Amino acid sequence: MAEKQQLPGDQPKRPRNAVATREAILQSALVAFSRHGYDGIGVREIAQAAGVTAVLVNRYFGSKEELFAAAVETAFADISVLEGDSSLLAQRLTADVMTKSEKDAEPINPFFLVLRSAPNPRAAEILRDSIARHFERPLKSLLRGPRAGERAAVILADANAASLSGDLKTMFQRLIDGAVRRESRV
Repeated sequence: MAEKQQLPGDQPKRPRNAVATREAILQSALVAFSRHGYDGIGVREIAQAAGVTAVLVNRYFGSKEELFAAAVETAFADISVLEGDSSLLAQRLTADVMTKSEKDAEPINPFFLVLRSAPNPRAAEILRDSIARHFERPLKSLLRGPRAGERAAVILADANAASLSGDLKTMFQRLIDGAVRRESRV
């Protein structure tokens, strides 16, 4: 019996394992959507990076939209930033945002996933729903005092314009007044 010779362009076939295949597709999608956004990448490219066909991606996820929704759910599954001492919440949020916005940040990054996919209306809707479910509601439950829902939304940058405008004006005025006081001390 002659053994089949492997050609240079041949890639080894992925072993048949539904869980591993689904995970490979999902990880490929996370990287792709984080790097290129929803509109900047297609199912074929995601499939190719996962070592499968676009037909198989659609068999597992149904559509690009459903694949994106699954990738968003996976990206937002870690809510550890909201866990722990609530007096250190601002410190944890700041550290998380600063880490995720660093120049050499990891390509699978929820921050970049949101930033690069939000211009697409349907992707933005999926992102809003997932952010509300994974972050806004849990964050709201941690906040004390009035307008907890609005403050949670401001932290997550999804408040109504009038409320956000008033809060920003107050914050800027405090910064300006503080800067004037510091200058007058000199």
